[in-house]
Amino acid sequence: MNAVVLDTGALIAFERGDRFVASLVSEARRTKGTLTVPAGCVAQAWRNPSRQARLGTLLRMPNTDVVSMGHADARTVGLLLAETEMSDVVDGHVAVCAHRLGAMVVTSDPDDIKRLGSTLGTHRV
Repeated sequence: MNAVVLDTGALIAFERGDRFVASLVSEARRTKGTLTVPAGCVAQAWRNPSRQARLGTLLRMPNTDVVSMGHADARTVGLLLAETEMSDVVDGHVAVCAHRLGAMVVTSDPDDIKRLGSTLGTHRV
């Protein structure tokens, strides 16, 4: 399994039973591949834990890496947003994580991700 970053749209799609994201998660479990989730995406998607059992399970998987935005990433995201004239910090962090890992981004908004990194691979959910 190649490196994968899940954005907020992918987390929501998984919670709603999207087959593509579910198959990625199953493949990651089987191969012990890492799923990367920027912490801001969790904050955007996490709304009702009593109704988000599926998402909670995904976030607790040992091979799900929830990545915080530290000082270095914050600066990199800020520069990227200035360069692209965009303002969504969470999308910026998704792009920075994906670039660092050479990962595909599973997203509901591939156009924004492509604006933040034209070489990033995306899959729309």
